[in-house]
Amino acid sequence: MPDTDHDPAAPRRLSQHPTVQAMAGRERTKPDPVLSADRLREICLAAGADDAGFVAVDDPRVADELEHARGILPTARTFVAFCVRMNRDNLRSPQRSLANTEFNHADDETNDVSRRITRALQDAGYRAVYPAPGYPMEVEQFPGRIWVIAHKVVAEAAGLGVMGIHRNVIHPRFGNFVLLGTVVTDAAVDTPSAPLDFNPCLECKLCVSACPVGAITPDGGFDFQACYTHNYREFMGGFTDWAETVADSADRDDYRQRVATGESFSMWQSLSFKPNYKAGYCMAVCPAGEDVIGAYLDDRRGHLDDVVRPLQSKSEPVYVLPGSAAEEHVARRFPNKTPKQVTNGFPDEVNALLDQIGPRPRGNTGEAG
Repeated sequence: MPDTDHDPAAPRRLSQHPTVQAMAGRERTKPDPVLSADRLREICLAAGADDAGFVAVDDPRVADELEHARGILPTARTFVAFCVRMNRDNLRSPQRSLANTEFNHADDETNDVSRRITRALQDAGYRAVYPAPGYPMEVEQFPGRIWVIAHKVVAEAAGLGVMGIHRNVIHPRFGNFVLLGTVVTDAAVDTPSAPLDFNPCLECKLCVSACPVGAITPDGGFDFQACYTHNYREFMGGFTDWAETVADSADRDDYRQRVATGESFSMWQSLSFKPNYKAGYCMAVCPAGEDVIGAYLDDRRGHLDDVVRPLQSKSEPVYVLPGSAAEEHVARRFPNKTPKQVTNGFPDEVNALLDQIGPRPRGNTGEAG
């Protein structure tokens, strides 16, 4: 019987604490030193994952992620990589509210799956943590590494797919219509997953033809700045540029000259709900993957007419850096789209670092008006 007369503020030996006394006579079981891959896969699928793979944190294929895994879990031994399928036709819609609704719901679902896997591992006696599949990230570290774990790198090593020329991981069955998650655990797995022995990417170059800013080049190059400036307009730097536009505007009329009403509404929508992607067309048009490719093989022209061309012909502003190759690309390739000069919200020293990731060719360095 606990001592009900004990003063909670009085010092007491740990051994006298009711919880310690209750545990004294209880046998505590330790988790198995090695968890079977079959069992771990069952845990992942029961949690809602559509596929899963496992790779040791000290595997050379994920060497760059080791210190980051140990940074969030010092005893980390295994990456649990998984994917969640997305609904394809939502992502293919020219109406971006449909695509972004799917992105946002799939993002929430991926977080839920991560949490359920982590809880199941915890209940089995293991330690486990999970980072977000995308934003929010460790943005205070920008312009350094803001992501916690590089999900694409881990997913490739765990056999969930291979990155195509559009820089998205393509699952052999589900195509690129997946979101990726990673759980880090101290459980050791008896049989790590093997990477794919082929690349599901068809190299059809449809992603090249659909990208409004020409960020993907036919030879496999990638213009990071072009992609970031447009697609992520309402994230991080794009928000900074918009906020600075508000600050620089002399009055309401001046602001409305700089920012169209629809753009203001779109920023409100991102701030009120979740950030909207402006494109993602490279994912939308990709026909790779066993579950996806059938309709493309049956009717390639139909795929072009129903999926690719509606995105290409959509009338919309496309955000570009002044004098950039992206600005020229929009004007030359997409007569229905309007290039709009903006900054990416970053100071020159940050842009110098970003140029090392993907140069942004441009004819001049003038700022947007």
